Amino acid sequence: MTETTDRTLPDEIELEDEFVAHNYHPLPVVIAEAEGAWVTDVTGRRYLDCLAAYSAVNFGHCNPIVTAAAKEQLDRVTLVGRAFRSDRLGPFAAELCELAGKEMMLPMNTGAEAVESGIKVARKWGHEVKGIENPSIIVAAGNFHGRTISIVSFSDDPDARVGFGPYTPGFRTVRYGDVEAVRAACDETTVAVLVEPVQGEAGIIIPPDDYLPGLRALCDERQMLLICDEIQAGLARTGTTFASQHWGVEPDLYLLGKALGGGVVPVSAVVGNRDVLGVLRPGQHGSTFGGNPLGAAVGLSVVRMLADGSWQQRAAELGTVLGDALRGLIGQGVTAVRCIGLWAGIDIDPALATGREVSERLMERGILVKDTHGSTIRMAPPLVVTAEEITWAVNQLAEVLVDLRRG
Repeated sequence: MTETTDRTLPDEIELEDEFVAHNYHPLPVVIAEAEGAWVTDVTGRRYLDCLAAYSAVNFGHCNPIVTAAAKEQLDRVTLVGRAFRSDRLGPFAAELCELAGKEMMLPMNTGAEAVESGIKVARKWGHEVKGIENPSIIVAAGNFHGRTISIVSFSDDPDARVGFGPYTPGFRTVRYGDVEAVRAACDETTVAVLVEPVQGEAGIIIPPDDYLPGLRALCDERQMLLICDEIQAGLARTGTTFASQHWGVEPDLYLLGKALGGGVVPVSAVVGNRDVLGVLRPGQHGSTFGGNPLGAAVGLSVVRMLADGSWQQRAAELGTVLGDALRGLIGQGVTAVRCIGLWAGIDIDPALATGREVSERLMERGILVKDTHGSTIRMAPPLVVTAEEITWAVNQLAEVLVDLRRG
């Protein structure tokens, strides 16, 4: 049950604004409870969650399978550090590798840690396998891989980058979706291409069909690593276990996070084969909480839920419902829709409203979404959402657009 207090909604917002650094600009809603695809604020009002914590809550809020695994583990052991072994890490690693068709995994916590770890592994591989003194990595324009110093060093988002220099060298940025631009940027120092199979923060940007296969072929040709950041796109969000599977591509390294923790605890991983991850030796990389028993137990429950493909199928089927409904709004205040699985980017006519304004109006109608890049909103409901709830949410968006057109 929600803790009873005498604080009002404005009190809650004021308290957070006073004591929490202002690195986010959240909507004025304060969530106190959640279940499935719905959240409840401190006043008792319910909202349909159409963001799912940026795909971290793919399997629904308080998923009973995930929470049962967490509760059971809480009564056993939660942390031992990697100086010792736990009985949860081995099974989690083995079943995650089986799911990904790989041989090894490196357990971490947050998505940004997985990206940083993937970069370190690629550089170490470049030193040891290719004999490159100063390895370079090619990345895509419009990327979002996190906000650590190294990651913002190759971001072209001014909010993430400006004011945080000096920047980490060793990265080259080229246009997303352009294999020939990657080829032109390669030289004898290039060890890897780091890419999101579908760009999330950029507004659910889906690449041309020849992009990922072309990158795979180029990496094979030049003996480079293909690293796919599946932190938002992976684990059933797009209708397949990994988004790269839509194009029949298997990267050398998967970067996983968000949904891997079931919306309960931060769990991330770098997953690959021994010829790549095997370059790490004791003392060269680590994390006190990486692979902790609680996180491993939760991660194992997630991997087992994904094993039979039912979540992936559900996302694909409901994604058709979402995409068809949203495309019906093109010309009615929506200029473009990009949808893959239960993940959609909706471009609002900037002459009508900003993405933030549309998000605020949807919140008033009981729908929670997130804006990005000015006039775009994203929809990524938990995969437990129903077709009826999706239809209702899109209908609410349609009514918001009608109201905006009326002025």
